[in-house]
Amino acid sequence: MSLALLRELEPVVETNLNRHFATAKEWFPHEYVPWSQGEDFDGVLGGRAWEPGQSKLSDVARTSLIVNLLTEDNLPSYHHEIATMFGRDGAWGTWVHRWTAEEGRHGIAIRDYLLTTRAVDPVELERARMTHMGAGFETDHPDSTLHGIAYVSFQELATRVAHRNTGRISEDLVCDQLLQKIAADENLHMLFYRNLLAASFELSPDDTMRAIRDVVLEFQMPGHGIENFGRKAVQIAMAGIYDLRIHHDEVVLPILRQLNIMGREDLSGTGNAYRDELAAFMTELDRNATRFEERRAAIQARRNA
Repeated sequence: MSLALLRELEPVVETNLNRHFATAKEWFPHEYVPWSQGEDFDGVLGGRAWEPGQSKLSDVARTSLIVNLLTEDNLPSYHHEIATMFGRDGAWGTWVHRWTAEEGRHGIAIRDYLLTTRAVDPVELERARMTHMGAGFETDHPDSTLHGIAYVSFQELATRVAHRNTGRISEDLVCDQLLQKIAADENLHMLFYRNLLAASFELSPDDTMRAIRDVVLEFQMPGHGIENFGRKAVQIAMAGIYDLRIHHDEVVLPILRQLNIMGREDLSGTGNAYRDELAAFMTELDRNATRFEERRAAIQARRNA
């Protein structure tokens, strides 16, 4: 099924690849790094040792940027996964390499910003990178093209939102401008994959619905393997950078609406059953998001008191 689907989607990939080339705007990471703030660190060059007071970022902004960076750092594993799934020939191959090149500059830019502004401990950051990359990344459904397309559709939008909101709370104009550029890339990537997901409904509606159901019910951010990710995710959620409400309202729901999931009439009984499960999950996700918001508001009220 996957190989046949890849071939059938090839014309759609080519169309969206051309749209991406026409839409994507060239930008350069070095223009968003305040190099004049940089200085040597201790070690071989005998510079100044890092200490927390040198960072102008809040703890949560620093945590979010580190999570975003370590997520981007695992690009070799992501490239391997999508190249294995989609192939390296024709329009699919051209897209895989273009996507990899665009994602690669995100890690370059964020790391340069963090080190130049002395926002993070460079030793801890490098050790975290080695640990995270050493674990690699594997998709939950490596043999399913549809699951792969569905996952990256939601993941790219989630990543865009996380970058954009991190920039907003950073209280640093340079950081905000940089993450705006990265978020714009992620949005274009989401549009590419979402369009493929829409086309997949025309070819195999029940299987596409199943893939969406599975991905939404099982969704995890690609950086979930980062050491102490759970604690970091709670800190990020408490700050309103990425939480259940944002996940429901700004990531999952918009894609489901764009694909007309609840209004589709091309599903069989099996496909409708998948959709019913998805609808029930979305209702529960909405409830959980509300409960989280209430708990967060109560905690903040106690702190303020």
